[in-house]
Amino acid sequence: MAEHDENTLGGRLARYARVGTAVGGLAARLAGERVLGLPLERQKHAADLRAALGGLKGPLMKVAQLMSTIPDALPREYAAELAQLQSDAPAMGWPFVKRRMAGELGPDWQSRFRSFEHTAAAAASLGQVHRAVGLDGRALACKLQYPDMASAVEADLRQLSVIFSLYQRADNAVSTRQVQEEIAARLREELDYGLEARHAALYRTMMDGVDGVHVPAVVPALSTRRLLTLEWVEGRKILDFVADNPDARDDLALTMFRAWYVPFYRYGVIHGDPHLGNYTVRPDRSLNLLDFGCIRVFPPRFVKGVLDLYHALRAGDEERAVEAYRAWGFANLTRELVDVLSIWARFIYGPLMEDRTRGLDETNASHYGRDTAERVHAELRRVGGVEIPREFVFMDRAAIGLGGVFLRLGSQVNWHRLFHGLIDDFDVDVLAARQTEALTAHGVPSPV
Repeated sequence: MAEHDENTLGGRLARYARVGTAVGGLAARLAGERVLGLPLERQKHAADLRAALGGLKGPLMKVAQLMSTIPDALPREYAAELAQLQSDAPAMGWPFVKRRMAGELGPDWQSRFRSFEHTAAAAASLGQVHRAVGLDGRALACKLQYPDMASAVEADLRQLSVIFSLYQRADNAVSTRQVQEEIAARLREELDYGLEARHAALYRTMMDGVDGVHVPAVVPALSTRRLLTLEWVEGRKILDFVADNPDARDDLALTMFRAWYVPFYRYGVIHGDPHLGNYTVRPDRSLNLLDFGCIRVFPPRFVKGVLDLYHALRAGDEERAVEAYRAWGFANLTRELVDVLSIWARFIYGPLMEDRTRGLDETNASHYGRDTAERVHAELRRVGGVEIPREFVFMDRAAIGLGGVFLRLGSQVNWHRLFHGLIDDFDVDVLAARQTEALTAHGVPSPV
């Protein structure tokens, strides 16, 4: 392992120095507002913070984007600004790429490709992608991690914990301790491209037989812990495709629904980052599913809890709802707290409840979601707050993210029938057996 790739003290200190100014400014202003009663222009300060963080690149942006989609992790003004951060990390130049590739595949690495493009085809927060052609003539996508990412991740997570703790002191509606732990665990996993390769292979198994979904194959001989090589899949951005083919909106929504929910209800697995950039559309309107860094595996009892809550809300069964929230990891449940949690749950489950064709904008439009979130937040403060369980974090985030995609598409679908087509034969024991077999076959760790 190259020295500059390790989680080093020097690397962390350098990152602290660069991140500290932006985070320190936030800490001072929030503390001044809380302790001294000084007025804080949150909208302006949030915009300043986004500008500062956006210039830092790297994992900090990814974490900020995650926080922006988790209800009540941050004040609304900050979440709105952080949501605008783009993964626009500066690309590594060709001399640097050559050294990085030699460190991963050896000094003769170029002889293992027929061609390898010098300029990155895409750049993200943790790495960049180069197009290449293998010796067998296959088109390839080579994702190469930026150097010193382990140090950057640890430094950024530590600084962001300052933001979380200060906000929580000022507002006790939501305890974010487990939110922090979950984000940290998922981000550290994303550093391991070997794990991402196993996730991609797992998704090929789970999507086998699902119409309209393509998962690129991994090339193990050209992959390492910091280099992931997949077959290159051609496709267009979803919104570009829909602009030219507006009649494809509903078909694409149906396919995306299956691509996300089949793994969850059959294997207990979710793609934790279902934004538009992780899908492309083929000419035949089938989808390419991309990027397998943010994958979450759930215990079968959690999946059962998700369905139990749905059935409890439909039947008005409070006892079943309480057991479902416990399965999700919520503790110290009072009747008042259950009532508050169910306000949010009805918002999330709303499109699945009605047996009719409808758009998500009827209940999930941004203004309705904001009003609902504010109402829940106020009620949580009134009843003494809640600690968000780890398993809730990415399930909630991914469901909201997927709903956001459907809103952008403007799809009109009978979500109720689509959903019941997946869950009506659900059996938790069958899921457990299927999950164990698939995870074992691909070397993916079992859920805790």
